[in-house]
Amino acid sequence: MVLPSLDHRFFWSAVPLTVVAAGDLLVALGFLIVFLVFKENTFTAATIAVTPDQKVVTTGPYAVVRHPMYTGALVMLFGTPLALGSWWGLLMFVPMVLTIAWRACDEERFLLNNLSGYKDYCQTIRYRLIPFVW
Repeated sequence: MVLPSLDHRFFWSAVPLTVVAAGDLLVALGFLIVFLVFKENTFTAATIAVTPDQKVVTTGPYAVVRHPMYTGALVMLFGTPLALGSWWGLLMFVPMVLTIAWRACDEERFLLNNLSGYKDYCQTIRYRLIPFVW
């Protein structure tokens, strides 16, 4: 958030209002995706853990990608600099994508070892974050 703030303060970017509005829509869409994840999976948390009664969720956004909360976060992270009127803020999107991809892979290793049925789920739902891409 620092780079878009500096961009706004020093007028580094001239972002059209339509792009700002599109950024607002992306942020709202990202929040909607995250909301649907929490609604569908009561085990969703910031820390990776498995409880004894936990089951693999395969419905809702989990029927599309294996890590839909991260997908929603990526949508928000792309939309936020645009919503703030900053082209320069988009530079931070690349390291954030790499960080989230690393976390998703780390989470998958943990779930494969600790959550019954997750291996079958991974074979059914091929994409981790972005449908038809990865």
